[in-house]
Amino acid sequence: MMRRWQWLLSLGVLALPLRAHALLATCTVSTTGITFPAYTSPGGGNADSTGDVAVTCTATIVIGTGSYTIALSTGSGTFANRALISGGNSLNYNIYTDTARSIVWGDGSGTTQTESDSYVILLTPTTRHYTPYGRIPGAQNKPAGTYSDTVTVTITY
Repeated sequence: MMRRWQWLLSLGVLALPLRAHALLATCTVSTTGITFPAYTSPGGGNADSTGDVAVTCTATIVIGTGSYTIALSTGSGTFANRALISGGNSLNYNIYTDTARSIVWGDGSGTTQTESDSYVILLTPTTRHYTPYGRIPGAQNKPAGTYSDTVTVTITY
C-alpha cells in the first residue's frame, strides 16, 4: 500500500501543467530610474538616457515555463507626452522600448506597447533585464530647475 501511494504522488506531480500560475511562480520587479543629462533650454537638442527594469522569477512548486508582460504608467502626463515636473513647469519626455525611440512603452493601449517575455521557471531565481530608452525632445523653452516624474512599472504573470 505504501508503494502505491508514493507512485500516485509522483504521477500527481508529473501531471501538473508546466505553465506559470500564481501558485507556481513568484516574480518581482526592480528598477533603476532614467537620469537625463543636463538639458539646454531653449535651442538644445534631444537629451537621451536609459534605465533598467529587472524582472526576477522563481518557481515555488515545480519547474516549468511561464510568461509575463511589463507595462508602464503615464506618470505625470499622457502616453503621447509624459511630463517631467518642476514646480508649475513641465518638460515633455517619453519612454520607449527601442533604441530608435520610436515605440512608446506604455500599457498596450493606443499606439503604446508593453514588453513581454517567456522563460523557464527554475527553483533558483532567474533575472532578466529590459532597457527603457528615455528622450527629452529638443527645443523646449523651459526655466532652469530640477524636473522629475514617477512612472509605475506593472508586471503581469
